Amino acid sequence: MFTKEININVKDTTLEGNLTIPANPKGLVIFSHGSGSSRFSPRNNFVANILQTKGIATLLFDLLTEREDSVYQNRFDINKLTKRLIETTQWIYHQDDTLKLPIGYFGASTGAASALRAAAFFGNSISAVVSRGGRPDLALNELDEVKAPTLLLVGGLDTEVIWLNQKAYEQLECQKKLEIVPGASHLFEEPGKLESVAYLAAEWFDKWFEKTQEYV
Repeated sequence: MFTKEININVKDTTLEGNLTIPANPKGLVIFSHGSGSSRFSPRNNFVANILQTKGIATLLFDLLTEREDSVYQNRFDINKLTKRLIETTQWIYHQDDTLKLPIGYFGASTGAASALRAAAFFGNSISAVVSRGGRPDLALNELDEVKAPTLLLVGGLDTEVIWLNQKAYEQLECQKKLEIVPGASHLFEEPGKLESVAYLAAEWFDKWFEKTQEYV
């Protein structure tokens, strides 16, 4: 396994990221962080570490530069964040290290909306999506265009977000699953709950990456 810091050249700037690739990777998961978060997000890094032990490569990157992130409104600009995720995915498709890997998205909170909108853009080119405590209601217009199998993970104590995910689940027309994690709040801070999220995500990506490889 190796990790390297990378510079991602998108249309109007350069973004910083951390790419980790285990031996014989099954696929690559690109993380779409929630508002105000970054590639150093402790929760997403925790999930990424578990995915890596399961043979899945990960890319954690900053959707905004430091200067952009200092403008509070940019953190909630879903259009801008989706554009950055799309451009980063296009960039990763052409890198030697990740050239032939199936690609999935892991979106947290508002980052799940960007992940779903980007998945709708790429159609069948994205193999799977996992949303952790996501806000899929911010991608309502694109949900019926998502082709990638989608797992919605929500904490059992996160009442409002459960309702939002239930409504989104009804609109998704792809392979889909809504999983409520009992006793978990929005950030899955309770003991063992984030670990449950990580293993559920790993299982989902593993399943759909394997199916993607069958057709390559």
